[in-house]
Amino acid sequence: MKGPLAAIWEIPKPLSVHPVQVDDDTVIMLRRHGNPEGPRLVLSHGNGLAIDLYYAFWSLLSRDFDLLVHDLRNHGWNNVGAKTDHRVGTFARDHDRIREAIGRRFGEKPTVGVFHSISALACLHAPSRGDGYSALVLFAPPLCNRGSKYRAFEARAKGTADMLRRRTQWFRSREELAELHTYLPYFQAAVPGVFELVARTTLKASATGRGFELRCPAEFEAQIWDHASTYAVTVDFGAMRCPVKTVAADPAQDPSDPSFDYGDADVDHEVIPDTTHFLQLEKPKECAVAVRRFLQQVGILENQSFP
Repeated sequence: MKGPLAAIWEIPKPLSVHPVQVDDDTVIMLRRHGNPEGPRLVLSHGNGLAIDLYYAFWSLLSRDFDLLVHDLRNHGWNNVGAKTDHRVGTFARDHDRIREAIGRRFGEKPTVGVFHSISALACLHAPSRGDGYSALVLFAPPLCNRGSKYRAFEARAKGTADMLRRRTQWFRSREELAELHTYLPYFQAAVPGVFELVARTTLKASATGRGFELRCPAEFEAQIWDHASTYAVTVDFGAMRCPVKTVAADPAQDPSDPSFDYGDADVDHEVIPDTTHFLQLEKPKECAVAVRRFLQQVGILENQSFP
């Protein structure tokens, strides 16, 4: 890839930025976008990524919703802290502190959490269990059942952790990472411009003054998967204190991924056809419609027709 990095997706400057102190040593940079008069959506992202990477998705909600976006600790706009605190359980506690800070700063109104992957799993384990939210829309939360499905999930998680520990940490340029993704299986079905956006949102200038490094260190990203199975198998949907919708990838796109049996859990579940785990980057319009449709069902939005 030659020349300056393409900017197909130009992320607008936030309406405002608000540091949230989630513990003595950690600040989460909360940003506001969208329509402050609309219902509130709080959005975060998957392991090793950044919420700005999902702009193709959340930009479709910016006209009608008050958007509050944030990165997980040690990701995106946030500084890197101690690796010992980089765990799903810590993300879960951060989740509640961010929600409480939003209420104090902006006041209370209908508020919906929209989370992907590890941030969705952390939300399901937050001490509040969704209390303070009007609803939750969770994209591809990593879940598994006990028994053989757990063993398959754990093997996959360990394999992912091992792979991430071998990941390149430093790049000569952002273009180098974007070019690398053209050969990797990740994001191959994503909308145009995502490879470039990955490079712009997950890399930062190296502290050495030469090249670029991952905003979330590879070892941190891998550590999440060392313990993900424990959290994936212990989700209790019956303990959740607000309506929950899960939006999943198409099982046909990854037959090796253990499917989750919800049993009699009171969860609205939807599959987006022809998508992988990164469905918001692949079919952002369909994912935005899934959010709107659910919020209509629970009475947060007025009835409207969707294509």
